[in-house]
Amino acid sequence: MGKRVKKWAAISMAALAALCLASCQGRGSHQNLISQTEAEKQVVNLFSPMEKTDPDAENVARTASDLTIAMAEKALDVTVAYRTYTAADYQDKTYDQVTLDRVRNNMDDLYLLNSDTILTLGVEGKLADLSGLDSAKNLREIIRTANTVDGKLVAIPQEVVAYGLFINKNMFDRYHLALPETPEEFLECCRVFKENGTETPIGANRWWLEAFVLAQVYADLYNGGNTEAEIAALNSGETRYSDYMRPGFEFLQTLIDRGYIDAEKALVSEAIEAEGPDFLAQKTPIVMAYWGAANTETAYGKTDFEMQVIGFPSSRGQMPVMSVTGFAVGVEAEHKEAAMEVLNIVTSDEALQVYSETNRVISPSKNVAVDCVPSLKPLNDRIEEGVYVLGSNASMKVEQWGNICLIVRQLLEGASVDECMAAFDALQDEALKNNQ
Repeated sequence: MGKRVKKWAAISMAALAALCLASCQGRGSHQNLISQTEAEKQVVNLFSPMEKTDPDAENVARTASDLTIAMAEKALDVTVAYRTYTAADYQDKTYDQVTLDRVRNNMDDLYLLNSDTILTLGVEGKLADLSGLDSAKNLREIIRTANTVDGKLVAIPQEVVAYGLFINKNMFDRYHLALPETPEEFLECCRVFKENGTETPIGANRWWLEAFVLAQVYADLYNGGNTEAEIAALNSGETRYSDYMRPGFEFLQTLIDRGYIDAEKALVSEAIEAEGPDFLAQKTPIVMAYWGAANTETAYGKTDFEMQVIGFPSSRGQMPVMSVTGFAVGVEAEHKEAAMEVLNIVTSDEALQVYSETNRVISPSKNVAVDCVPSLKPLNDRIEEGVYVLGSNASMKVEQWGNICLIVRQLLEGASVDECMAAFDALQDEALKNNQ
């Protein structure tokens, strides 16, 4: 969802400018919007939420992604033109909805996509096969698993996005609470906070509560040594998704019923913007977010208390949830060849080293490693041990991240756990029907 790529964007006039530019181009405006020098170069249109309308603008605070784009521009003598969109509130179209439309209508060349849209567009045959790129040879196996659709590698990310619980360690220490490992321990921590005056122990939003579900329901599937067989049983219908999902949804319902999560607020809240202020003000001891939020001062990279980032509670202890976004090229893109060349440089080990060192994130390349900030060490330790759950997996016939997110919203709106399970059964039945 927009939740994952949203971290690159903050709502600004630049976004409006980018949309206006795209709109003008779509209407066939005769106004010359780029210089003669730029017009002579090959132009590759990139759609992302980075909100940069002028690729040559002086900007001392260029993002890590911008730096790698600059490497491609220099090496290939091309211009990468940025087009962008960021949802302003919960009533707007999501970034995913916009990207689906743009890819299906060949409106750009290169796209930054979330895991759910990668699967959807990959199944539709709208994304080019990237397996022949030199950079693809260096990918971690987790990336190939998450972004391979019908035997084709259709997206390559610049980072592996890990989600965890952001904990105010000082507040836990105040009540002599150990950092929770299991769902039962987590509920006990919330009880203590609630009874000692914390109105809502968990700061939640409409995007990331599915991470609680994923950590619990797939802890054994991904860490029990029988992953392929369990996924095969789900794809054949031998096992029902609802059998996996029920404990996770019952856990969320318990959090709501006991007042540990404000369901009404979460339903209309954007990530970080809603729960962030209370967490930073030490009113809320627990929020959930992605790895990069611990490095970013505009998120949680600068707190007045000791922060620790841990995995979500599960039967196997603290469980990171890994979701993979990625850059993709439209299979019928106007500048497909040039876009492939740009992507090959942007996802090369050299560029990924720059990106990872700048953002201090987990690299998709098996050859690139960067030290993390101290607050991320508990989460990173689990990942380095090979303990995690995938939030997106293209080998599953039912898309995970987006569908779980939407059904969690039904729960927030008041649907029963049984009704949510029926929604999963319907998704599985539809997938089985389409794959007959």
